[in-house]
Amino acid sequence: MKKRKIALRNLAILTVLVSCFIACDKDFADIESDIINNDNASHFDTNSRDFEVIAYTKSLNPIQTNNLPINMLGIYNDPLYGNTTASIVSQIGSSTLDPDFGEGVVLDSVVLTIPYFSTPTDIDDDGITSYDLDSIFGSAPIKLSIYESNYFLRDFNPEDGDLNDQQLYYSNMTTGVDNINSTQLEGFEIPITNSNSIDLNSFVPSALQIPLENEDGEVVARIAPALRLNLSVGYWFNKIIEQQGEAVLSNQSNFKDYFRGVYFKAESIGSLGNMSLLNFASSSANITLYYTKDNSVEEGDRINSTYVLNFTENRVNFLSNDFTIPQGNENTGDESLYLKGGQGSIAEIKLFNGDNIDEDNSSDNIFETFKNEFVETDENGNFLSNKKLINEANLVFYVNQDEVNGAEEPDRIYLYDLDNQFPLSDYFLDNSNTAFPAFSRINHLGRLQRVDDEADGEGIKYKIRITEHINNLLLRDSTNVKLGLSVSGNINLESNTLQYDVLSTGNTEQTLPLSSIITPRGTVLYGNGTTDQEKKLYLEIFFTEQND
Repeated sequence: MKKRKIALRNLAILTVLVSCFIACDKDFADIESDIINNDNASHFDTNSRDFEVIAYTKSLNPIQTNNLPINMLGIYNDPLYGNTTASIVSQIGSSTLDPDFGEGVVLDSVVLTIPYFSTPTDIDDDGITSYDLDSIFGSAPIKLSIYESNYFLRDFNPEDGDLNDQQLYYSNMTTGVDNINSTQLEGFEIPITNSNSIDLNSFVPSALQIPLENEDGEVVARIAPALRLNLSVGYWFNKIIEQQGEAVLSNQSNFKDYFRGVYFKAESIGSLGNMSLLNFASSSANITLYYTKDNSVEEGDRINSTYVLNFTENRVNFLSNDFTIPQGNENTGDESLYLKGGQGSIAEIKLFNGDNIDEDNSSDNIFETFKNEFVETDENGNFLSNKKLINEANLVFYVNQDEVNGAEEPDRIYLYDLDNQFPLSDYFLDNSNTAFPAFSRINHLGRLQRVDDEADGEGIKYKIRITEHINNLLLRDSTNVKLGLSVSGNINLESNTLQYDVLSTGNTEQTLPLSSIITPRGTVLYGNGTTDQEKKLYLEIFFTEQND
């Protein structure tokens, strides 16, 4: 028994000695940083430091807007920036090639439907559902006109000589080389009947559920809110039904040249207006011809039928701003950062002065100094071991309410690798929420914190966590890339979508995240140049280091 007690005592002493040795070892890369703090680790301290960054506004040239998944239509009045006008031209595709409409065709009605983005909120005793429109900005009327377009939207760019090179169209009504003639877009105004009680000369989107009636006037179904118009029967009978057997309906290529598209033109009728985000990609977005035809059975009832034209072909958004956004100072950074969706502006951000490991061994640049503070490196600057463990790294952007001036503030902003046009690694490590994009990846791209957490409260700040990005710079010898910051209409769109082109005048290439193109909202954030030290933009890093 005595020998056993001595053995246990010696083992305990050995364990304490080994523990002390491990605690004082300078290579502590394997310690879980999220459980180390000043209360539970006597040999380690947790601290934080703020590092200077350079951030400045980058105003955008015209942006590529063909084949967006979501399109803007209307007039958006931004109290901060000014008005944006958005119009759309879209090809339509025939659902049935070389159709046989039958004999004795009578075209009963033609209906255009493009769903709004909406959320059901209540159902009354009569089964009628109430909706909130998710993406309508403003409530003042606008003038909306619909034309048959005479402008042909090409699939490929003939000037490049590569049939796989997509033709790009830009927000300023150009291909980047050629201008799009507005008179071609407004080839012929498509007649609208008044039976749907919508006045396009004073148009405001409606949140009401739409009842569908049969020929006896009975409600047989209801659909969610949509831009739904009754079009002239005579026009479409001549344009489609009477072309039965003709080459123009025999294949998609002929049809796209015959009917080149529909142009939705928005015009202001006052200082304000409204803008809708429309879901052209929905299976419910179409122009449907409802008709009857003779029954092949003698004395049989007439047959009801439909012919559907969809919006799955080329589509372009035209955006016109009545404002300009000045370029920021790339060398020193800006006092305020101006972010605006659509053809607006982003911010460019340089961490550690934008430096990288260089070949000058006589002195360390800002990035090399930072890296040497946190890790041991070899002579080429490659990681060997930790000196300090990164617990968390954040960029905190405070909203400049002195300039926002009551504008509708975006709930989300998006930080990305500007050089490689790609999300940061933190984006892919965060949890996505496909059902509610507004709450997706909020650990990395924090939602706007508002006063009293009210949905319409003034914005306070955005907290963007980039811990993995900083660890990649330190531990995996990643390049210190320039970062981009934009407003975002849907964070999830960036997970599998290439960025869209920005029209450049020189040899430089620039792109823009899709989620920034599809929102008209904007904001103003404090930059690194502000004199308000409490709201100045820093890179804040929380870390653990040994204290012996």
